[in-house]
Amino acid sequence: MSQVISSYSGSNSSTIAGTISHYAQSVINDFTWWQAALAIIVGVLSYDQIMYQIRKGNIAGPKFKIWPVIGPFLESLDPKFEEYKAKWDSGPLSCVSIFHKFVVIASTRDLARKILQSPAYVKPCVVDVAVKILRPSNWVFLDGKEHVDYRKGLNGLFTKKALEVYIPAQEKIMDDYLNRFAEMSKEKPMIFFHEFREIMCALSLKTFCGDYITDEQIKLIADNYYKVTAALELVNFPIIIPFTKTWYGKVTADDTMKIFESCAAMAKKHINEENGKPTCVMDAWIDSMKQARESKSKDPDAKLLIREFSNREISEAIFTFLFASQDASSSACCWMFQLIADRPDVMAKIREEQIRLRDGDINKPLTGELIDSMKYTFMVVKETLRYRPPVLMVPYVVKKSYPVSDNYTVPKGAMVIPTLYPALHDPEVYENPDDFIPERWVEGSPANQAKKNWLVFGNGPHVCLGQNYVMMAFTALIGKAAMLYDIDHTVTPLSEEIKVFATIFPKDDLILQFKHRDEQEILNDISA
Repeated sequence: MSQVISSYSGSNSSTIAGTISHYAQSVINDFTWWQAALAIIVGVLSYDQIMYQIRKGNIAGPKFKIWPVIGPFLESLDPKFEEYKAKWDSGPLSCVSIFHKFVVIASTRDLARKILQSPAYVKPCVVDVAVKILRPSNWVFLDGKEHVDYRKGLNGLFTKKALEVYIPAQEKIMDDYLNRFAEMSKEKPMIFFHEFREIMCALSLKTFCGDYITDEQIKLIADNYYKVTAALELVNFPIIIPFTKTWYGKVTADDTMKIFESCAAMAKKHINEENGKPTCVMDAWIDSMKQARESKSKDPDAKLLIREFSNREISEAIFTFLFASQDASSSACCWMFQLIADRPDVMAKIREEQIRLRDGDINKPLTGELIDSMKYTFMVVKETLRYRPPVLMVPYVVKKSYPVSDNYTVPKGAMVIPTLYPALHDPEVYENPDDFIPERWVEGSPANQAKKNWLVFGNGPHVCLGQNYVMMAFTALIGKAAMLYDIDHTVTPLSEEIKVFATIFPKDDLILQFKHRDEQEILNDISA
């Protein structure tokens, strides 16, 4: 009996297996390539939507990815300030998903500060291609203790004492360019967007490299730097393809760093071999290395305060200084000149202060002490940076799951972006926040006391190194320009509209005309 059952079972199993095999073969034969493609597409789209829902959780954001996989990629190619603001207003935390990137946006002051101060969970993030353009060895990609130790060697380069050394070179650039602006626009008003990018580039390069960099090299870098900006836009191809934006950006970056390497070699010769005195950032950095070496030789047991840096390392660091300053300072420059040109009362107060502090001597050279005494002009600069902050958001990547709030955890690998603009336009801190009021910054005012809201230069371990440089340079520049020139702004319907190109600019690219003022007209300001 058992043999019969066994025989029957074996026969039945064979029949079932044969049926299944036949059915499977039939399905495969009938399964065309387009059905396979459709199945894959449906699988990918389903996975994309499911993962979006899981990552989104309960924070604000589109209920579904309206554009599967790519998300709002097309909109991000032409970013609009109004769309950014709508996102900030949608909730303290909101999200978007573009291709494989899940992005969480933090819109409140406290959330922004928390993220900026959380190096254990996040690190600064730039677009994928930035590592190739800025080079993997660049210090900006360091994290944790490595970053802290490297930064310690740079902090002394941007103190007020150090910055005073760079003032003569900066003033020469200011005088040359302001005179050029008057000559260029003598016949009629013209667009100054590009001119202000060039003067900001020239100021930065002279501050960083001194006389080691030539006027021709400054012009070359200023003319081509926009290619780097375009290559590092938030949404771009992650690979470098010849003759694309990223390729041109890489070529420009490499050429620029070659110039900086040669400048570093000349600075080392000046400081180490010729015992020269520092006149620029490169000099000061190399001088600090020299002092550290000498201290170590006198006391072998002493800690080396700053290590030796190669010309290549110096060139990469200087390039990141330019990268950090160029677009933001160009933005601030455009808005600053537009704002004072449109407000005769502000212009008059700047002029009165400049003549009074110079004791009637309009040719009095700039010094650190003179710039520090320009209290009203300083307030104009500070209010400009609050009213039109050049940096709207700072992208970070999440190193491990980050409980950013009590009810939401940002997943590992996502981008989290603290937003700075809302904190600087908080009506609970700044009365009439959408009005330009320099006087809100008088000593002891509520605005001055609300230090937690002042996020123009960031916060935490990656706070901007050059904030003293920015405030001093703009205070000096705007003071000289207002004192020596009439600045007429051609107002258009787009003048107050905001264009987003890495930072923010007037949509009409700023149409101005500069006119020399004669000395008697200038001196009349003090009596008026």
